[in-house]
Amino acid sequence: MNLTGRTVVITGSSSGIGAQAARQLAARGATVCLLARRADELEVLRSEIVAAGGSARAYRVDLTDPDGCAAAAAQILADHPVIDVLVNNAGRSIRRPIRDSLDRLHDHERVMAINYFGAVRLTSLLLPRFLEQGHGHVTFSSTMSTQLPIPLFSAYLASKSAVESYARSLMAELGHCGISTTIVYFPMVRTEMSGATAIYSAMPMLTAEEGGTWIVKAVTARPTRVTSLQGAVSQVGMSVLPGVLSKVSAPMFRRMDAALARRSQR
Repeated sequence: MNLTGRTVVITGSSSGIGAQAARQLAARGATVCLLARRADELEVLRSEIVAAGGSARAYRVDLTDPDGCAAAAAQILADHPVIDVLVNNAGRSIRRPIRDSLDRLHDHERVMAINYFGAVRLTSLLLPRFLEQGHGHVTFSSTMSTQLPIPLFSAYLASKSAVESYARSLMAELGHCGISTTIVYFPMVRTEMSGATAIYSAMPMLTAEEGGTWIVKAVTARPTRVTSLQGAVSQVGMSVLPGVLSKVSAPMFRRMDAALARRSQR
């Protein structure tokens, strides 16, 4: 897809993968609509993109606020006669054992509020424009850990699995109307979110810039999914032999966490 003159809406674009994707998409000629809660950081990024010769607009929004989200969407629709792509990239993660979460239902509620309901809310607000145009692409940032579930992230993985199902339903129902979707199954990426877990400082990860290229691929090539070979193989394995793969991988992840903890203390 040639991005010259195209309009791309990106949530969670004040930092990390979203900011890097915005830079790369703008460099390819897209007008990027930057959405996030942190207005100051959005303005810094917008100014940087414009100074580099790109086109960008900033929209401060909290996707968990229905009224604020509706107002931001209305402004985007008023500012841009055609919107070509929505990238649902904003996200939140919580790393906590299930046994420590038995009295913390709010952990699940907080993660679902942004990862699932926030993505569905904004998609629903822009979808009428996509249908009116006869085209529109929606990208959803997810994680390789839904392809091979890992321990300690039950709330996060549940929210991502939910939004993946929504993405597939959207494609199944409205693909014939010109609506397409891509799910991006990211491996670990070194961002502010992953940096909240100290032991991950010792884990090899993609850079945020590399993560941005995955979003660019989703926007330009529009495959049904963007994933790694390891993720694709794991997904097939979980479909065919879920019990065996889960039994084998669980102790492997425990050993990995122990090794990362030792290395991060050196």
